[in-house]
Amino acid sequence: MSYELLKSIHIFGAILLLGNITVTAWWKGMANRTRNPLVISFAQRQVTLTDYLFTLPGAVLIVASGDFIAYVLMTDSWSIRWLTWGRVLFMASGLIWLFILIPVQIKQARLARDFAADTEIPAAYWRLNRYWYVCGIVAVLLPLGNLYWMVFKPT
Repeated sequence: MSYELLKSIHIFGAILLLGNITVTAWWKGMANRTRNPLVISFAQRQVTLTDYLFTLPGAVLIVASGDFIAYVLMTDSWSIRWLTWGRVLFMASGLIWLFILIPVQIKQARLARDFAADTEIPAAYWRLNRYWYVCGIVAVLLPLGNLYWMVFKPT
């Protein structure tokens, strides 16, 4: 497999991941602003679904293509500072998604399923929502910082 093809796969994965995590926060926020239980319930289901359809495949493409490039086409890739920082930022973001954001999203989706037909959204949903946004901002900033390391490759 050529370097150019692997790099294209890597960039496509980054587009999927960064595009979805950025846009999802926007339309989830817009849905929440309506305070309409039906709209919020629908949006919350889509947040979880789009993570499985776009964020996860994007992350898999990034890791698979990046690791293939690093381990097959480079020697001692962990000694390359920009690549190590990129990996660390990506792993930190992934851990936040895996252990905080996805479990919170699942809890919110369950709550949203229950309140979809009601007129009131429970306080637990809004508490989880604040937590999701705070942790989500960090989880988005980390891969955005990763762009610096991947593009500029400072020594």
